[in-house]
Amino acid sequence: MAKKKRFVKIVDEALGFVESASVYVDRETGVHYLLVQSGNGAGLTPLLNEHGAPVIGTDDLPED
Repeated sequence: MAKKKRFVKIVDEALGFVESASVYVDRETGVHYLLVQSGNGAGLTPLLNEHGAPVIGTDDLPED
């Protein structure tokens, strides 16, 4: 039986020729992360809700 991936990409958007934004969810913690890539650089941060707390939830995740 194959092991499920821990991180699942739920959003993938092109922002320009060499730029993109993706949202990943950690299946174990439910925390959502934003990954922004531009050329050779990248940044990763947890997504925050309107109260400054991390966005958490695993509802409606794809199976794999």
